[in-house]
Amino acid sequence: MSDTPFGFNRPGNGDDDDKPQDPFKAMGGDMRQFADMLHRFADMIGSQGAPGAGGGPLNWDLAKNIARHAVAEQGDPSVVEAERRQIQEALRLADLWLDEGTTLPAGIRTPQAWSRSEWIEQTLPVWAKVCDPVATRMVESMGGALGSGDIPADMQAMAGPLIGMVKQMAGAMVGGQAGQALGALAREVVGSADVGLPLAPDGVGALLPAGVEAFGEGLEVSDDEVRLYLALREAAHQRLFAHVPWLRAHLLGAVEDYARGITVDLSGIEQAVQGLDLSNPEAIQQALGGELQLTPEETPQQKAALARLETTLALVEGWVDTVVNQVAGDRLPGSVKLAEAVRRRRATGGPAERTFATLVGLELRPRRLREAGTLWRALTERRGVQGRDSVWEHPDLLPTADDLDDPEGFAHGRAELDDLDISAFTGESGKPDESGKPDESGKPGEPGKPGPDAGGAESDDGGENGPDGENGPGGGTPGGPEPRA
Repeated sequence: MSDTPFGFNRPGNGDDDDKPQDPFKAMGGDMRQFADMLHRFADMIGSQGAPGAGGGPLNWDLAKNIARHAVAEQGDPSVVEAERRQIQEALRLADLWLDEGTTLPAGIRTPQAWSRSEWIEQTLPVWAKVCDPVATRMVESMGGALGSGDIPADMQAMAGPLIGMVKQMAGAMVGGQAGQALGALAREVVGSADVGLPLAPDGVGALLPAGVEAFGEGLEVSDDEVRLYLALREAAHQRLFAHVPWLRAHLLGAVEDYARGITVDLSGIEQAVQGLDLSNPEAIQQALGGELQLTPEETPQQKAALARLETTLALVEGWVDTVVNQVAGDRLPGSVKLAEAVRRRRATGGPAERTFATLVGLELRPRRLREAGTLWRALTERRGVQGRDSVWEHPDLLPTADDLDDPEGFAHGRAELDDLDISAFTGESGKPDESGKPDESGKPGEPGKPGPDAGGAESDDGGENGPDGENGPGGGTPGGPEPRA
C-alpha cells in the first residue's frame, strides 16, 4: 500500500503555473457538455445512496454495502448458538480474572459474539466520526477546484449545481474506498477493540468466532486458551473505555484533529479526465474510481494531534498487554505463545496500522507499543496495581511521548505521582507510604498478608519477558487490589 493512502496529492514543488486552474479544461473546456455528463453520472450514483446520515459527506450506505459484499465473497457464516455461548462465557470469565489484575471495574455489561457483517454494522457509527473529517476535506477540495476555475460568465449559474454534483461524486468515491478498507479489516479482526479505538456500543464487548479461529491457526494452543486470552484483551480494553471517562473523546478527538489537517491534490483528476469520451459516464466513473490519496500538511497542530494519538493508543495497548499477561500467566499455559502472536501481528503491520493508513492517512508506530509496555511494568513495580491504574484518573497524569522515551524516569521521577491521592479514583486508600512503596494488602481475601515481590512483571513483547508464573494471579498480584466487597 502506498505511503499516502487515498491519493490526489499535489507535488510540493511550488511550481503550478503550467497547471490549468480548472482540472476539467483538459477535456476541451466545454462546460455544458461536462454538465450533461455530470447529470448522467449523478443518476448512476444516485441509486447507491445519499451522503451519510447526519449530513456527513461520505456515502456510508455505499461503504456498508461494499464492506458487507467483501466479507460475503469469502464466506461469512452466521454465529451459531454454541459459538455464541462459548464467547459469552469466555468474556464473563475474563472479567472475573481481571478483577485480580486491575482496580478498574468490569466494563462489559453485554457480552456478544459477532459475525464479520455484524462487526461492520456495529462499528460503523464510530468509523463515521473518524472518517468524515477526511471526506469533508476531500469533497471540499474537489468542489473548490471546479468553482475556482475560469468559468465563463454565462456558465456561472450552472456552477453551483455542478459543484454539488462533484461533491456527491466525491462522497461516493470515498465511500467506496472506505467500504473496501472496512471489508478487509472485518476479515482480520478478532474483536471490537483490535484497533485500540472504542468501536463497540457502550457496555458491549464482542469477539468474532471466525477471527478467533483464524488467530489461533498454527499456534499449537488449544481453542479454549486462544478464546480466553483474546477475551481477556477485549475485556481489558472495555474496562478502560468504560471507566476512564475522558479517554473516548481524547482518542476520537485526536483522530479528527489530525484528519482536519489533511490536504487533497487534484492533479490526479486532471490526468484521469484527459481524453475521456464525455458521452460515456461509465468511462468517467472508471477514471475517477482509482485509489484516492491524502497528504498531511505537517502543521504544528497536526503534528501535536498525531503525537497525542500515537501516544494514547500506545498507552492503551501497553496497559492491556501488561494487565492481561499478568493475570494469564499462571492460568493459561500457552499465554507466552499467545502474547508473542499478538506482538508478531503488530510488527508485521496488523489491522490497526493498515486501516488507519487507508481511512485516515496515518500509520501507527509499533515501537511505541513496546515502550508503553515497559512503562506500565515499571509503574507496576514502583507503585503497585493501584498506583499504576490511578494514572488514568486524568489526562494530565498520563505519560507523554517524551515519557515513553524514558519509562523508568517517568515511573520514578514524576513528583505529582508521589503525592497522588488515588482514593477519589479507586474508592480505596492506597497512597504510597513514606518509603515510596505502595500499601500492599496481599491477595483478595487475605488482608494484611503481603503479596509477592513485584519485580517480575510481565512483558508485552511475548518473546522477551514472557509472563512470569510466580507473579501470575494464581500466586498473588504485585501490590494487588484491596479486597472487594
